Amino acid sequence: MTPGMILTLNAGSSSLKFAVYEPGQALGEVARGQVASIGTAAAELTLAAGGQKQRQAIGRADHEAALRAILAQLSPLLGGRAIGGVGHRIVHGGTEHAAPALLTPGVMAYLDTLAPLAPLHQPHNLAAVRAAMAAFPASVQVGCFDTGFHRGHPWVNDTFALPRRYYDRGVRRYGFHGLSYDHVSHELARTRPELAAGRVIIAHLGNGASMCALREGRSIGSTMGFSALDGLPMGTRCGQLDPGVVLWLMQSEGMGAAEIENLLYRESGLKGLSGLSHDMRRLEAAGTPEAAEAIDYFVFRTRREIGAMAAILGGLDALVFCGGIGENSVTIRARLCEGMDWLGLTLDGAANAAGAAEIGHGSVRVLVIPTDEERVIARAVNAALQAA
Repeated sequence: MTPGMILTLNAGSSSLKFAVYEPGQALGEVARGQVASIGTAAAELTLAAGGQKQRQAIGRADHEAALRAILAQLSPLLGGRAIGGVGHRIVHGGTEHAAPALLTPGVMAYLDTLAPLAPLHQPHNLAAVRAAMAAFPASVQVGCFDTGFHRGHPWVNDTFALPRRYYDRGVRRYGFHGLSYDHVSHELARTRPELAAGRVIIAHLGNGASMCALREGRSIGSTMGFSALDGLPMGTRCGQLDPGVVLWLMQSEGMGAAEIENLLYRESGLKGLSGLSHDMRRLEAAGTPEAAEAIDYFVFRTRREIGAMAAILGGLDALVFCGGIGENSVTIRARLCEGMDWLGLTLDGAANAAGAAEIGHGSVRVLVIPTDEERVIARAVNAALQAA
């Protein structure tokens, strides 16, 4: 019997990314794409396959309707072959899930309880799982957790200075963007094993942004914490914030939990500071004082965290950029490395402008490695299918 294909789903609040792979060691990619603007009347499906890219307006759609549109477009490419396994990016795995897991009813019930810790992602991740279960009731469903990559953190990175009973109840620094870090660390080990064995900072910079300190390929520190709010400023999220600000919002502004959640997750970050947009490309082109100040703040806080991650590692051998901003913004990469010669970070301006894979010429290597969360998910599904 011909084995079924592997489908990966990466659901956000207003998007659903997908990819299809041939099962087996090589994991040949058949197609990939996304549905953007879910929940609006302008939802659009983009599909890339065989060197061709096509776009299709699908009107107003929720995640289930988006999945139906995806499957309709994929059907001719599957050649009658079934989907043998579906892999899902799930942002929060809590204390119970460090490795990919089969999505049983019990696992799904537990993951539902974590939605308050990742309200921008977890409910939509799980909605995509349920839609896929309905579409493929006989297929293996595998969850891959963004928090899993960090579960080996030293205790001092995991804990807060709260009474210990809260740590035991799961109030700890989890870290996120683990699928991205997994892919980049694997690519580093494959292409530059001497660096992978050393001290590396990976900067995942995009609408969501964080950094991870790796020693010998293992996460020993990260900028994100209990939720996906902490650390670097992001597109619409605030990043690190004095908890006293939350108390002030409650006591002086009379704001409730839902209002504060909306403020910190959806109205802050680059969007809040600029009053214009969460999109770094738009801010770089805007030329307004507010847009410039938003970028300045992003750069300042990210440079500060590079220093903190280097301190955790006791030095630095490589800095790796990934994510939408990290992979594409020549200006942000240059500003983050400017004046960092004291750390051994010196940018090669010409290589940076040309979008080269290696863009430094100091003692610390500076690299750009495009991330591929879908392939990490597909590997987990492939392993589950082989074990079945």
